[in-house]
Amino acid sequence: MEGLLSTLRLTDTGARTDEDIFTGPSQWMPRGRVFGGQVLAQSIIAATHTVPDERPIHSMHGYFLRPGDVQHPITFSVDRIHDGRSFSTRRTQAFQHGLPILSLIASFQTRDEGFEHQIGMPHDLPEPDTLPSTADVLGHLDHDVARYWSSERAFDVRHIPSPVYLTVEGERLPHQVVWMKAFGRLPDDLRQHRAALAYASDYSILEPVLRAHGVAWATPGLKVASLDHAMWWHRDARVDEWLLFTMDSPSAGGGRGLSLGRIYTRDGVLVASVAQEGMVRVPDPAARG
Repeated sequence: MEGLLSTLRLTDTGARTDEDIFTGPSQWMPRGRVFGGQVLAQSIIAATHTVPDERPIHSMHGYFLRPGDVQHPITFSVDRIHDGRSFSTRRTQAFQHGLPILSLIASFQTRDEGFEHQIGMPHDLPEPDTLPSTADVLGHLDHDVARYWSSERAFDVRHIPSPVYLTVEGERLPHQVVWMKAFGRLPDDLRQHRAALAYASDYSILEPVLRAHGVAWATPGLKVASLDHAMWWHRDARVDEWLLFTMDSPSAGGGRGLSLGRIYTRDGVLVASVAQEGMVRVPDPAARG
């Protein structure tokens, strides 16, 4: 958890042109590439630093442009595109070695009154305490990725019906559900919880694409990379309490897969909606098994 918190503590460089400039560290990852959820969350935090506290983020749309390098820090430039009576719009670009690795536009809004409705949460699902953790599934494996996923990630992720780390069990359907919760307690700043929710949403959002075709993360030759990520925050929630993440993949083709998701509190409040398209390639057709 300290790794997540440290990455969200950006440094204001004090540099000012027509943009605000921040820097942040990269979390270590076993394959040497920056986790997409990390740079999303950091970009959101950078933009959040430039708007009043009473305007939380309500939506963002980002494109992953290049893989990031965990050996180097990341520079964030924030363009204050617009400030209106109720809404503020920001563009954040994340850079390494002078090149952009992520470009994101986010919108912030003062809290307001209006219509209220939501799609309900699925019922009759297993409670998180009854499901195996990632450590239960992968903790026995002597592999750098398995060790990281089982003991070093910031969030506890528990799958329904079962994980797709090593194998895909049951029917090959383009949907799944996970319970997720941060391992440690976060500060009470709900803006930070919104950024951390974006971080966690990138863990499993493309897994319905894999599940639909019986392809596990451990499949030889599998290549998965996030292309873009969109998110809408509807209501406040803490990420250090259990959240239910429902995901469906409506389409895959052309080496890409699309997934849509909804995130609920344990008592059924719809917190956020998520969409991501990713590159998904399995070079060896036999590996689809």
